[in-house]
Amino acid sequence: MQPSDEGPIDVPRRQRRLRGWWWKLPLLAVGFSVLQVLALRFVDPPFSSFMAIRQTQAWIEGGWTFRIAYDWRDLQDMSRNVPVALVASEDQAFAHHNGFDLQAIEKARKSNARGKRVRGGSTISQQTAKNLFLWSGDGWTRFVRKGVEAWYTVLIEALWPKQRILEVYANIAEFGDGVYGAQAAARTYFRKDAQNLSASQAARLAAVLPSPKRYSAGRPGPYVQRRTRAIERQMRAIGGSGYLQTLD
Repeated sequence: MQPSDEGPIDVPRRQRRLRGWWWKLPLLAVGFSVLQVLALRFVDPPFSSFMAIRQTQAWIEGGWTFRIAYDWRDLQDMSRNVPVALVASEDQAFAHHNGFDLQAIEKARKSNARGKRVRGGSTISQQTAKNLFLWSGDGWTRFVRKGVEAWYTVLIEALWPKQRILEVYANIAEFGDGVYGAQAAARTYFRKDAQNLSASQAARLAAVLPSPKRYSAGRPGPYVQRRTRAIERQMRAIGGSGYLQTLD
């Protein structure tokens, strides 16, 4: 019985077709990420990657009643103290950089080398990219995430105005375990809406970043209290509520 003519030919053909797709996958990933970021310039995200991960973790651990707290508010519907406090606390060069603050990164590197505790050199744009699209990661997965985070940061800075970046960050930042965004945090810790937060209350929320599971805005310890006062001074130094007028 003679072997089929199609058998030996089909396998190489399939292999060639598969090989022909490999070079297209990076292009598809790039195209998808561009469309993803462009769409979210106009559409408010219903959830973030960090929210999905936290909710999934709770279910895996058997916490079936656990629900994340998240309630979107446009920038004009929250107190101006909120975005100003976030900039004063996290990224005072926000209005001027293109997503990466090289001076802050170098300062953080030197402080880490001396064994000092630092807040890190990530900008609000980088944190928005990480929280919205990615994961925290440990070991080699963290280095992979850092690379993808840089790409998303470039896209966000290129496709979103600064006020949109700040608006999204104020809505997806985690202010406590499962508490995401200024509105959910305001209701959880102060029993009021984000539009009614005082400068001191907004500064206290910003003070727990980027370690909202270590520090509490609801029961502030000495560190959070000191940090809150420092952020209030920094808010005044960058111009208070008038700071937002400096953004594009």
